[in-house]
Amino acid sequence: MSEVVVITGASAGVGRATVRRFARHGARIGLLARGPDGLEGARKDVEKLGGKALVVPVDVADANQVEAAAARIEAELGEINIWINNAMTSVFSPIKQMTPEEFRRVTEVTYLGYVYGTLAALKRMLPRDRGVIVQVGSALAYRGIPLQAAYCAAKHAIQGFCDSLRCELLHDDSNVKVTMVQMPALNTPQFGWVKSRLPRKAQPVRKRFTSLRTIPGGNSVSACPQAKLSLQTKLCPACSITIWPAPDMIRNNTTAPRIRIARITCGSRYPAIMVRTACSTHAPAIGVRNYGLANVAPRLCSRR
Repeated sequence: MSEVVVITGASAGVGRATVRRFARHGARIGLLARGPDGLEGARKDVEKLGGKALVVPVDVADANQVEAAAARIEAELGEINIWINNAMTSVFSPIKQMTPEEFRRVTEVTYLGYVYGTLAALKRMLPRDRGVIVQVGSALAYRGIPLQAAYCAAKHAIQGFCDSLRCELLHDDSNVKVTMVQMPALNTPQFGWVKSRLPRKAQPVRKRFTSLRTIPGGNSVSACPQAKLSLQTKLCPACSITIWPAPDMIRNNTTAPRIRIARITCGSRYPAIMVRTACSTHAPAIGVRNYGLANVAPRLCSRR
């Protein structure tokens, strides 16, 4: 018999793509989200691809709604085999301009929504000693970036929650499995949906950058040629520079002697880019094209 899969945030983006993938394998899918139009579209996708769908409008920030949804899905589709937490919201804004209510809402949806979904899944999976819980994470679970503080904090929280849960399941010799899938920046509808205080429209990361901002008179450090990314800079002698994250880093310490460490990541592989300097006096952390937000203006060392 086909698997029963629950997907939160199923109406668009990563959630909708995941729905389609499971539908191709004939899964019975519980579709959880708030938007009725997106949910109806996801239902049609499932049926067209050979699966079976149950639409359950839910605000994942409400634990009672999540629990009721889980009960309904098991009653109508059968035993839940896989639960995927994916629903999210965010605010593109400097911290100083955000309100307590905005932090609360992002936290309730993007972090507590995962907690409530996990609790609903565990309530059913632990007595049966089987099942899989998937947390859709982000590179930002490991590194915070400017202008998405609430979202970064929520993803960090999910990572810690998932680590704790995994340890407890191992201790109990449980056959319930939990995993967290860390995503890069993706071209999803979030850039048009979430609240933004940025001066220009936020964009998903591009596959190629022509260059980072140029400092006149600087030395050049070439990076991955496929990414068409280069760094031209001249820092004060106390500074070092790092571009992160870097699963496939290209290091170059010879082209620019003033740069003690240069890590440059291909934007098409792992797009979250941050420039940091070690000079705490003259050059605090600066951001360039962070996580696809191309309008982040870098603050450069004052002694250049």
